[in-house]
Amino acid sequence: MTDLTITDVSEKYHLKPDTLRYYERIGLIPAVPRKKNGNRYYNEGLQKWIEMIVCLRHSGITVEALVDYVKLIEQGDSTLQAREDLLKEQLALLETKKKNLNRSIKRLEHKISLYESGEIKQGKSYFEEYKILDD
Repeated sequence: MTDLTITDVSEKYHLKPDTLRYYERIGLIPAVPRKKNGNRYYNEGLQKWIEMIVCLRHSGITVEALVDYVKLIEQGDSTLQAREDLLKEQLALLETKKKNLNRSIKRLEHKISLYESGEIKQGKSYFEEYKILDD
């Protein structure tokens, strides 16, 4: 990997330059070196760091949780268990969201099936034709 400008990194990781600057400002990305002209340049290590951040963000981890995670990383191997715990906590939150989303999908599918089957008739109460499905 070669050093990339903020524009190059932005395009490579599908992030806005403002997002990269924000991540740097809040400590998600270590300080980015600048060339004599003041432009940031991202070396291989910073690019790998950004890949980790992007991967975790795409996994649904909040920026706040990532800030905590990065602080733990910076403290070294003594925080390995704390990092694992943080990620497990985030996974549990995602599992809850997944369960709720799946329940909502089932409810919508049921409602759509009532329309498709003709069971929904004009003048009937919405609640008469809609049942909440158990998981």
